[in-house]
Amino acid sequence: MATQTARETAQAGGAVGHLQIEDRIWLLRAMLMMRGIEERAMTLYRQGKVPGSFYDGFGQEAVSAGAAFAMAPEDRLCILHRDLAAHIVRGVTPARIIAQYMGRESGVTAGRDGNVHFGDYRLGCAGMVSMLPDMMLVATGMAMAFKLRGEQRVALTWFGDGSTSRGDFHEAMNWAGVQRLPVIFVLENNQFAYSTPLDKQFAVDPVQRAAGYGCVGVTVDGNDVEAVFEATHDARQRALAGEGPTMIEALTMRMHGHAAHDDMKYVPKELVEEWRKRDPIEQQESRVREVGVDVDGLRTEITAEINAAVQEALEAPMPDPATVTEGVFREGEAEPLGDGQAPWSGFENRG
Repeated sequence: MATQTARETAQAGGAVGHLQIEDRIWLLRAMLMMRGIEERAMTLYRQGKVPGSFYDGFGQEAVSAGAAFAMAPEDRLCILHRDLAAHIVRGVTPARIIAQYMGRESGVTAGRDGNVHFGDYRLGCAGMVSMLPDMMLVATGMAMAFKLRGEQRVALTWFGDGSTSRGDFHEAMNWAGVQRLPVIFVLENNQFAYSTPLDKQFAVDPVQRAAGYGCVGVTVDGNDVEAVFEATHDARQRALAGEGPTMIEALTMRMHGHAAHDDMKYVPKELVEEWRKRDPIEQQESRVREVGVDVDGLRTEITAEINAAVQEALEAPMPDPATVTEGVFREGEAEPLGDGQAPWSGFENRG
């Protein structure tokens, strides 16, 4: 299994699988940045500075960081509300993210949409649709376009375990399988669909359904960022080779409630404690420390970046109500999607 391969090779010095040491550090950085931003945003929410509600991905940072890191700038990502690390990997700055949460003009949507509903198309990210798993349909449509145009590109999206009980999940999987589309579906199996546990959701593990749609199905440790990366890298290679879609089941745990209002009393405490011992950030910190990385220095650097980003966002103006329709509807010819500004280097070295 991909999980076992990543674990067995994680103690190697310079490279693990397709990852160089700088890549492994960048994966840790993306996860630390996601957690740090979300912790500060939660505080801002409780201070009344983030409108609406607030959703975070505490404990499952590895799923979005590892998967997004395996994709090329020309690929397209459909990112959901617990996948902040994917935005970070694609190049969205902390200040823009925090401003987005607060509805400020400098946010990704310039205050035109709610806090988790954003995606910078210039970086190859589609804006989130709340009704999950509708983004599976969006990613499938993108992949269909790639196939029709003969382009060597792949679409990827994430979805939760509860999404597998909805019709749009089956429609997306079926069409992607029939058409052999270059799309990757990442199931964030975080144990609860809001308050519904797995044994009340389905009788058969969802990854077993993949074969019925003609898709490859893979299960990985979703708290192992390098295992998620390797599984996604392999899925992307299959997609580019014309071998069709892959469904990756990333086993993880939602360590906070569904949203800020949810105290998650329905989750057994022993289950939370069991998963707390498998924290994805602590796992990756342990790995990179063993090859001489100054993790404490990295944490200090990231904290300083987030502090500066919060201050910048707090000083940003709210959008002018008189301009509410500007930037909402497309006028004139559409700008071409950018090829992304992914901040890492050496993707070509990963094959």
